[in-house]
Amino acid sequence: MTNPLLPPAARSAGRVFLWILAVVAIIGVLCAAWLGVRGYLAYGHLRDAERTAQQMREQITDTEATASHASSLADDTSSARSLTSDPVWRAAELLPWVGDQMNAVAEATAAVDDVASSALEPLVEVAQDFSMDDLRPTDGRVDVSGLAGLHEVAALSAERVGAATARVDAIDRRTLLGPVAERIDGLGDQLRAAGAGADAVSRASVLAPAMLGQDGPREYLLVFQNNAEWRSLGGIVGATALLRTDGGALSLEDQASSSDFSRYDEPVLPLDEELRQIYEDQPALWIQNVTQVPSFPTSARLAQAMWERERGARVDGVIAIDPVVLSYLLEATGPITLPTGDEINADNAVSLLLNEVYLRYEVPAQQDEFFQATAAAVFDAVSSGGADPREFLDALTRATAEHRVLIWNENEDDQAVLDGTGLQGLLPVTDDRRTSFGVYLNDGTASKMNYYSRLESGASWCTNEAGGTDALLQVTLRNDAPADAASLPRYITGGGVVVPPGVTRTVAYLYLPEGAEIVSATDSSGAGVGQGTDSGRQVLTWETSLAPGEDASATVRVSTPYTNRLDVVTTPTVPGASTTVAPACGTTEAD
Repeated sequence: MTNPLLPPAARSAGRVFLWILAVVAIIGVLCAAWLGVRGYLAYGHLRDAERTAQQMREQITDTEATASHASSLADDTSSARSLTSDPVWRAAELLPWVGDQMNAVAEATAAVDDVASSALEPLVEVAQDFSMDDLRPTDGRVDVSGLAGLHEVAALSAERVGAATARVDAIDRRTLLGPVAERIDGLGDQLRAAGAGADAVSRASVLAPAMLGQDGPREYLLVFQNNAEWRSLGGIVGATALLRTDGGALSLEDQASSSDFSRYDEPVLPLDEELRQIYEDQPALWIQNVTQVPSFPTSARLAQAMWERERGARVDGVIAIDPVVLSYLLEATGPITLPTGDEINADNAVSLLLNEVYLRYEVPAQQDEFFQATAAAVFDAVSSGGADPREFLDALTRATAEHRVLIWNENEDDQAVLDGTGLQGLLPVTDDRRTSFGVYLNDGTASKMNYYSRLESGASWCTNEAGGTDALLQVTLRNDAPADAASLPRYITGGGVVVPPGVTRTVAYLYLPEGAEIVSATDSSGAGVGQGTDSGRQVLTWETSLAPGEDASATVRVSTPYTNRLDVVTTPTVPGASTTVAPACGTTEAD
């Protein structure tokens, strides 16, 4: 109702103002509806693209189907990109908070489309002339000549996926809704996996021929880590083998157990003084301890020197794997019957090699014979062409992502091909895109009780009182052995030499991000933590002794610049023994 006390001009201006408000409101509703519809349609295309990508993975050996899927994938991502880049959408990105969500979706969609249109299709085209069956060994020999044609396009694809990954990593998650941030994080993980795959093909096409003896014989020392007795890189070196390659042919020339190596009176190689302050000389005195150092190049050189002392021959490189890797390879080969009559398969390999063998054989020499027979049987199955190539590569990819396969070449040019990959087993890196902790576990019981140990770890960003960012790391260890663990065989419990039977003693080395400053460090047991440094990183030493059913936690808070990625690299354990849980910031506000 109009106000009769206002003059006509004022009443007219008021009506105009109301009309303007109404028009603005209508435009706002229409824009919101427009954005909602386009967002919903874009989401549908991205979901279709995700399903197509999964189908491509499942049918990767069917090149015709893969090419069709690649085209469909590109169509969906292109449509989604178009729906999230029109002028209305771009204008909405300027709004406070809401614009952050819109921009994140648009950037992520554009990154996915870049991969589908410019990185994936060239690789698929080249793959038309390549069959993974070409990599299957024939008469013990691998022909890797077909890989050469994949190098250039795989390298280009890896570069383009890397650029897309960097674009997603650059999206600031701090103002995003939880579900949006989770999807962005998940996309980043998928892009990293895709990039790693293309990168692996590119590097393998260069390195594989050299390591397989294309230019002359090579000899590699295989070291088998035992995850039932923790060391930083996985477990003690329980067994070794000499692998010879020559013109693509592979042969297992020699095997030795850890008991075949001496306990040296002096270090086989001098250790850096920083390392000696943390680990003393132990890694350089015992073959079992070379993997105590969480940098594989150092561990590999120590193993190389020890093998040369015992066997009088210098190897060209060192490769580390564990029983979990064997279980993955058995998915590719299928079950194998051992000389003992046992059937080893993907489901029972870990328990058989890390626990049951000690329940069955009390004499270490018999255990060693069982391990050597198993290694030889799996090697024969793989080298004879009995492994499905796609599943074999899947197994190696999975094991590599879990830091269970490590490679060191003495030839510097060959080793440089692996720069930047997890295969080198280097210390975790902190840069302007990621912040990384390292949690490295070492058994202090002289036992095989870590088969029953459980690790829970995680990190979170927190806001400190000054408005800056802190990174919070929490590590929890638990002894999940049965209550009557003391009755287990002496070889499993350690026989009470170090701690009472059934108790697990663990020494954990917590590597902090480079440049981080410690705010606080607490230990639930009250034992406290020691400090050291290694390669520009502060290292905290934390010890626990746990009876069956007991657990202990360490919490470390450091001041460090915020990055979108916050990683915790841990010692590879028995499958299912490690979980990731982000710790709460307590009384401080989570960022």
